[in-house]
Amino acid sequence: MQELYKKRQNDFAAKAAGLKQKYIRFSIVRLVIFFIGAAMFTFLWSYGWAAALFLFVFLAAFARFVYWHQAIQQDQKHHENLAKVNENEIDYLNYKFNQFDSGEQFMDTQHSNSIDMDLFGAYSFFQYCNRSNTSIGKKCLANWLSHPAKIEEISLRQESVQELQQQLDWRQNFQALGMSTEDSEDHLKALKKWLQMSPFVSNSSLLKMAMYIAPILGIAGVLLWLFYIPWQLAILFYIPAAIILKITLDKVNATHVQTDKAEKILAHYARLIHHIEEEQFSSKKLHDLQSVFFVGDENASTSVKKLSYIIQQLNVRSNPFALILNIFFLWDLHWVNRLEKWQAVQKDHLPKWFDALQEIEAVLSFSTLYYNNPDWIFPKVENKNELVAKQIGHPLIDGKERICNDLIMPTEAHIKLITGSNMAGKSTFLRTAGLNIILAMSGSVVCAKEFSLPPLQVYTSMRTVDALHESTSSFYAELKRLKIIIEAVDAEQNIFFILDEILKGTNSRDRHTGSKALIQQFINSKGSGLIATHDLELGSMEANAEGAIENLCMEVEVQDGKLKFDYTIKKGVSQSFNATLLMKQMGIRIK
Repeated sequence: MQELYKKRQNDFAAKAAGLKQKYIRFSIVRLVIFFIGAAMFTFLWSYGWAAALFLFVFLAAFARFVYWHQAIQQDQKHHENLAKVNENEIDYLNYKFNQFDSGEQFMDTQHSNSIDMDLFGAYSFFQYCNRSNTSIGKKCLANWLSHPAKIEEISLRQESVQELQQQLDWRQNFQALGMSTEDSEDHLKALKKWLQMSPFVSNSSLLKMAMYIAPILGIAGVLLWLFYIPWQLAILFYIPAAIILKITLDKVNATHVQTDKAEKILAHYARLIHHIEEEQFSSKKLHDLQSVFFVGDENASTSVKKLSYIIQQLNVRSNPFALILNIFFLWDLHWVNRLEKWQAVQKDHLPKWFDALQEIEAVLSFSTLYYNNPDWIFPKVENKNELVAKQIGHPLIDGKERICNDLIMPTEAHIKLITGSNMAGKSTFLRTAGLNIILAMSGSVVCAKEFSLPPLQVYTSMRTVDALHESTSSFYAELKRLKIIIEAVDAEQNIFFILDEILKGTNSRDRHTGSKALIQQFINSKGSGLIATHDLELGSMEANAEGAIENLCMEVEVQDGKLKFDYTIKKGVSQSFNATLLMKQMGIRIK
């Protein structure tokens, strides 16, 4: 895999270097042609109509040449981006993925699992997986990871992920096209707000008539001033335009504020949508998403590009010279009118285009994850009350160092009680199980050899901390968290809880009494999940639980005064202890 990415990086970089040289060579040719054209026009000046004809032909041909020349530069930039895409993937394979967006903006301390499962933030799974360049694509991926999908939707996502996994060129071209995208959710919200604004130009016959009359008055004023009347009288021809501009200024400003920042965003989106429109998809979800872009007489990419162009022309009003354009042509009203006409036809379609674009970006992220981890599998999500996970590993641990374990358990009225010494790997195992369940419910592949489960929602309590701004101790914060989980288990049938060292903020007697009561309450409520604890006495509950509780442990060995961990799940209650040795190694004098 790494060799393939390296070859592609070198090939694209070499192509970009060649295009750069070509662009430089033709820059000189372009300059020479311009001077030759200027010289020819000067030579033909005395021939009258011949000079005019030459100028028309030359400018048309030169404009075409400039367009072709700029296309070389754009192609160069695209190949540089492709080289960068492959360079990023090489780093990714070496577990250096901080070049991707961390998704920190999606962190939510109130979410059922995202903080404990490291879904967002630096070195999170989102950063490991994300290949979206647009803000809406990132938001969609975050939403997929944060909220379990229904079985039917999971199946559709898996099918689409499998299809795009095989389309390396298409995926990387899509990423390269999106690399220069700089969008903002606030700017998109403003644009959507504009979609709901009422028109004031296109539905006014008076303003539309004024847009035709203003140029006539403007040109007439200039001609009369040049040949017949003083400038003081010529100014009168521009007063009607000035009055109209003054009357409509607030409404034009309101339209401009909602749309001005969307110009470049829409231009980037149009390129991405065009790339989607040109592909042939076979999976149902991708085919359905693509079909959203083909509505009416023109496809979505053309329409979005047109909207970007209209906003670009309206943005000219920020230029000081726009005053002349407004006085002569009512420039602002002309382009607001164009905006309103676009809005009348496409206002219901644009949000759907954005939705389809963001979902395809989310699929692309999962597809790249699958391509980079071809030994991962698609889980089976079915309505059976059993979780079967064989050789599951933590996705964020290097495959060369990753230790995999099995986890097979009922998902109703059953708890795996995991004991073990410090640093034995209990918390990592909890996160391994939880994160793979989350991936399964999002439509992604999972890090396992075999994985099947019913629809599950993961609830966790692992990293509860005090909240000074709420005057909340860590113990009380944990109790609040546990209350949420208890209520979820009581109210729903698909909750899978993961708890690490419950009630750790109180004394050992209260902790044992409370933990034992909580475990029994979960069993009575038909809850299912994993609980890691240092309280070995809780292991005695298995004997009277009639199969509802099973003890698992992670052991550690001491060899020649050193700790040896195998990070492997075993049956039973832990028999090894290492806290004293660790404290001695840290300099605590223990007799």
